[in-house]
Amino acid sequence: MFRWARNLFALIGFVFVVFTLCFELTVIVSESMSPTLQGSSYETGDWVLAERITHRFRDPRRWEVIACRQKDGTRVMKRVVGLPGESVSMRRQTVLIDGKPMKQPAELAHVKYLAYGNVHRGRATACGDGFYVLGDLSWDSNDSRFEGPVPRERVRGRALAIIWPLSRAGWVH
Repeated sequence: MFRWARNLFALIGFVFVVFTLCFELTVIVSESMSPTLQGSSYETGDWVLAERITHRFRDPRRWEVIACRQKDGTRVMKRVVGLPGESVSMRRQTVLIDGKPMKQPAELAHVKYLAYGNVHRGRATACGDGFYVLGDLSWDSNDSRFEGPVPRERVRGRALAIIWPLSRAGWVH
């Protein structure tokens, strides 16, 4: 009996350490990524599982949803639009990278980004060494248009899946 309990506690400890090092669970409390990620409070928000490993070995890719921290330390999830070394601007709800229109993936055809903040009136913003991120609900998102590009050190991981509520469970695209 003692051996069984000891093994159970060892397994629980191992799972806890792996989860803590490799994953992050975030509850969405803002509509800024709607309809991809939904919620307006802790009671109604999607529970999103983010993995914290791949960003250590590769940069986030364009159109991925990443978990990051804003300048004030708030954890948010936003979609990567601009990569390090690029410049981002907008024209007629189209994202321009280095002056060329970027085609959004088919599953994001419904998302229309608005030219507010540092890309207002066609201005270009350099990503520098950071990532230009936008919320899918463009008119209600505090993102790189206002905060500037997200430096690598503030990237926390990549959104993998919505795990709660079960009616919305699935992979994040």
